[in-house]
Formats: sequence, structure tokens, C-alpha cells
Amino acid sequence: MKIKVMSLYVEDQEKALHFYTEVLGFVKKNDFSQGPYRWLTVASPEEPDGVELQLALNNNPAARAYQQAIFQQNQPAAMFFTDDIKGDYERIKARGAEFTMPPTDVTASTIAMLKDTCGNLVQLSELKRW
Repeated sequence: MKIKVMSLYVEDQEKALHFYTEVLGFVKKNDFSQGPYRWLTVASPEEPDGVELQLALNNNPAARAYQQAIFQQNQPAAMFFTDDIKGDYERIKARGAEFTMPPTDVTASTIAMLKDTCGNLVQLSELKRW
């Protein structure tokens, strides 16, 4: 058994696609529609056949409530790992991202938090090497 797709609720799929590809640097993996439904995923360019992140529209009350609740509690909706958090922080910030926490040392890692422009907080993490 393995993880293939994880879903992230977003307020606007087009805006999310821009953020996750142009700002964070992921690549579009799947994008197709059936009626009003759009299946949209992105993946890491480092692992294009790895786990996909579905950018799912929060167009139902349960999805919207969940998304808003974790945002209000300052909880990240997604966590991405990097080997160069300071470099990624500078690159992403230069592309216009709004960070709510700069790279900060915590137990066993360095983390940073940013808004994805679509109703979510995203955490970047770099694990400490011992």
C-alpha cells in the first residue's frame, strides 16, 4: 500500500494552480473536467511520478468549514519538506508569497509558514541532520 494522492481544499482552483506551480515550483500533473467538476493535481518536479496533491474546490459546506477552522487555528493544511529551507524561503518570498513565520528552528527541524492565497497555511520543513 502507498499514498498516491492527497487532497487540499482551495477557494479557487485557477489561483491555486498558479500558486502551487509558479510560486512554490510544483508541476501540473492532471487537469480535466466533467461538467462543473475539475480534477486538478500537482506534483514535485523532483518526483513527478510520486505523490500528487489534489487542489480540490471547497464548494461544499463541510470542506469550507474544515478549511476555515484549521486556518483560524493556525494549523498548516499541508507540509512540504526541503533540504534548503532558507534558500526556498528567499525564492518563494521573492515570488510574492506571504509568510506568517520565517524559517524558525524547532525541535529536530527548521520550519516556515506561509499563506497559499487560497485559504490555507502551508508549512515548509527542513529536518536537522545529526
